[in-house]
Amino acid sequence: MKTNIGVFFGGRSTEHEISVISASQAMNAINRDNYDVTPIYITKQGHWYTGDALLDVANYRDIPSLLKKCTEVYMQPTFGDYNLYRKNKGFFDKPVLTKLDIVFPVLHGSNGEDGVFEGVLESIGIPFAGCDTLSSANGMDKITMKMILQACDIPVVDYVWFTDKQWFSQRDALIARIEEKIGYPVIVKPANLGSSVGIGRARNREELMERIDTAEKYSSRIIVEDMVENLKEINCSVLGDCDEYETSVCEEPIKSGEILSYEDKYMGGTKGAKGMQASQKRIPADLPAEMSDRIRFLAGETFRVLSCHGVSRVDVIVDADTNDIYVNEINTIPGSLSFYLWEATGLTFDKLMDRLASLALKRNRERAMKTVSYDQNIFSMGGGVKGGKLK
Repeated sequence: MKTNIGVFFGGRSTEHEISVISASQAMNAINRDNYDVTPIYITKQGHWYTGDALLDVANYRDIPSLLKKCTEVYMQPTFGDYNLYRKNKGFFDKPVLTKLDIVFPVLHGSNGEDGVFEGVLESIGIPFAGCDTLSSANGMDKITMKMILQACDIPVVDYVWFTDKQWFSQRDALIARIEEKIGYPVIVKPANLGSSVGIGRARNREELMERIDTAEKYSSRIIVEDMVENLKEINCSVLGDCDEYETSVCEEPIKSGEILSYEDKYMGGTKGAKGMQASQKRIPADLPAEMSDRIRFLAGETFRVLSCHGVSRVDVIVDADTNDIYVNEINTIPGSLSFYLWEATGLTFDKLMDRLASLALKRNRERAMKTVSYDQNIFSMGGGVKGGKLK
């Protein structure tokens, strides 16, 4: 029997539509001679559906009509149960719709890329592609990520971070701190979103307050970063695990303004969203060999110290005035799974999907060898409990 890959996408996220695009590309790339594919679409309300109609991205123009052609499903939070169950079972329907062998979570943004969904998969014990709960959470949160990178001597720009409640209660003090530590111009970002959602630049105090007021609508944690004015943005993908990985060629996205926008990334100057591969870019990036090697090294180090797995894309900033290089962020579930970077490196999209499936199974085998509990039952060893302590 073929290995059945369950591809999860959509989700309760501001990047819902981007997830649909990425998943559609991924499912089309999976070699059906070797794998069966089960699409599982998570609605913006958090309900799970499966069905062949989900394979055609054009059907998402009318979600209510699409869902009528699909079956609502769920998984049980029981370790070792890889079954997909019908939620509304008819009298003659079997409760189990299908059994999954591997999961590809292609859930961008919150409640997916941030480790929340990965935690569900780890509880079930099913092999899945990509980063685990810890590395997903650390990679998604721009504040935590920068703290880890700084501790490992990986260069990042200066920054100040705070919560939305701090912004409302300590506004003047935070503004003073930003102006003293960083100065203008700055970039304001929600800490745990991607796809350039909620991001804006500020060149003075008035713009700073406006941008923070926008960012706090999307996240409870906000980060303000030093803005490199004469910058070049470069992306590099990493494939493997934190102990053994390889890096792709570099790309230079072409932005229409000072910041690479949502439209730059996903609209590509065409009608309808096409994904990251449709955006304007130079592949390989026009860089000196020494700088390209340095960027690839930093991308690999970022992947390693965050304990990443599968495929990720690391975005760096090059200061064109000084040639200083800073790691900007890591995308643990990168748009389009970075397949266009790997194709330029010599690995086709279908082979990339093969590698991700193999990596998922390898990690599951390795985890099965670890001790997670003891056979002994301390309650049967003659001890009692007094005041919450064993005696």
